[in-house]
Amino acid sequence: MAFYVYVLASRRNETLYIGSTDDLYRPTSEHKAHSRGGFTARYDVTLLVWFEEHETGESAFVRERQMKVWRRAWKIELIERFNPGWRDLFEDLQ
Repeated sequence: MAFYVYVLASRRNETLYIGSTDDLYRPTSEHKAHSRGGFTARYDVTLLVWFEEHETGESAFVRERQMKVWRRAWKIELIERFNPGWRDLFEDLQ
């Protein structure tokens, strides 16, 4: 089983959300539908702009926690290295 750390964005260089999951499709689709409410719904954070696969839930959780305390510039640099056009990667999951 794979685990993932992912970053959602409202738009390029705007609001970011970092999460981890064992099913990348489900939470991303829930954020897009605003069915989770809260932060992502309030700021319309729906674009899957980056993700990383992990072998264990623990390693994904540790990476998520590390990234949440990173400076914003580091997060943007990571996204732009992987996805320079800030394309919505959710389309690739379907």
